[in-house]
Amino acid sequence: MMSSTKASIQTSKGEIILDLMPNAAPGTVANFISLAKGKFYNDKVFHRVVPNFVIQGGCPRGDGYGGLDYTIRSELPPLRYDQGGLVGMASAGNHTEGTQFFYHSQPSLTSQRQLHYFRKSA
Repeated sequence: MMSSTKASIQTSKGEIILDLMPNAAPGTVANFISLAKGKFYNDKVFHRVVPNFVIQGGCPRGDGYGGLDYTIRSELPPLRYDQGGLVGMASAGNHTEGTQFFYHSQPSLTSQRQLHYFRKSA
């Protein structure tokens, strides 16, 4: 059984409650919590919105091309995007994750490749 910690994202469309999974991706969860506690995500926009598929946020520039001056190690637990409400880190390749994350509103067959999956909405 995986340990879980809750987090909340307030949006203009309502609240998203997340179950963070530190046993599945400890570094990723620690990074997300650190950014959230430091208020990094406050006032950030969801720069990528694909109806009935995915929303993506966490870019400091607001256009999907920004990040901070560090990346985190890729953690690829054996979890699948086989249900809606799953959240993962945006990645440009191995060990390139940082601040951007995405939320799948539906199961995704196109995202079955290895991606960070470290939380899900409650």
